[in-house]
Amino acid sequence: MKGIKVLLCIALVMLLAGCWNRKELNDLAICVGIGIDKAEHGYTVSVQVVDPGEVAANKGKPGRAPVTLFSMNAPTVFEALRKMTTVSPRKIYMSHTRMLILGEAMAREGIAPVLDFVSRDHEFRTDFYIAVARGTTASSILKVITPLEQIPSNELFASLETSSKAWAPTVAVTLDQLIADLTNNGKQAVLTGIRLTGPAVEGDRRSNVEQIDSNVLLEYSTLAAFRGDKLIGWLNEADSKAYNYIAGNVKSTAGSLPCKGGGRMTMEVMNADSKIKASLKNGKPEITVLIQLENDVGEVQCNIDLTKMETIEQVEKDAEKGMVESGMRAVAYAKKRGVDIFGFGDAIHRKYPKVWKQLEKNWDKEFAKLPVHIQAEVKIRRLGTISNAFKEK
Repeated sequence: MKGIKVLLCIALVMLLAGCWNRKELNDLAICVGIGIDKAEHGYTVSVQVVDPGEVAANKGKPGRAPVTLFSMNAPTVFEALRKMTTVSPRKIYMSHTRMLILGEAMAREGIAPVLDFVSRDHEFRTDFYIAVARGTTASSILKVITPLEQIPSNELFASLETSSKAWAPTVAVTLDQLIADLTNNGKQAVLTGIRLTGPAVEGDRRSNVEQIDSNVLLEYSTLAAFRGDKLIGWLNEADSKAYNYIAGNVKSTAGSLPCKGGGRMTMEVMNADSKIKASLKNGKPEITVLIQLENDVGEVQCNIDLTKMETIEQVEKDAEKGMVESGMRAVAYAKKRGVDIFGFGDAIHRKYPKVWKQLEKNWDKEFAKLPVHIQAEVKIRRLGTISNAFKEK
């Protein structure tokens, strides 16, 4: 009996796999950011690679840049990455990618071929963010040396994550979410734009971070709207913020309202919720959007008495009116271009699948004439540490 057990244990041990496909860190170039631009024949792929020796070096000592950028042209993205072995002493390793930057010119032609490789390759994870280089190339974005963070792609990742939580006109989109929107007939995709605040030629110089006021910074701008996989236009800041309110993406932000006697009042959004409901009227679909906000008073630059309940109620009504007007302007922008970026078609599909089958093929045209109603409920919860402004006192 003991002999059988020993033989069984030996047989099981033989089935255990060892490190049959190990990859030594010293043989890899860790990619943290990848940019893809349109080229005359195919694509220009730029990869931001970490210089581990420089990142781990003692602070305060000048040396090499903490990252290196490799760029290569090829008919396909995969070929360009493999072709980089002609200039990189190490194989590019993609699993630690934090940002994928798409050039604007390439995005206008279509991003589906690029996303096919990124979603198909086993080395890519899906937790990186995707943005569009606005008015410039993805390569120029990845060349900028950034302050605060040694690795620029890490700063881009953290900045987009922070701004999407604290400032509503941006949205952090992952690969899974983007592909879901591109393959959903009832919703079109959006991506956040990123641009340079100065001349690109100065962004890759060490002097850019050796002064208090950097000449070039990377700044997230507004949202890019897509029809299918092609970029068709840019929303402005107000429409981008309204889109996020309607889509339920807002976690916290700040916005100001004009006061009747002059000046402005700023409120901080502490909690936001949005519900998109589809209904039928005379057999035709309609959409109602309910936006609910809980706000705190953040700043008062006008003469109003916030100790009176009627004043608070009036401010809430003004905020609700402004929210409805802003939302309707964003919807009008999308209708004009025939792109349902809000997912109204998806809401109709879920509630009225038979109706959706009749509308699906021509949804862009049907969306342009879809009745949309926006309702807003705003409640002011707190006034801050003081009630009225010092000027009022």
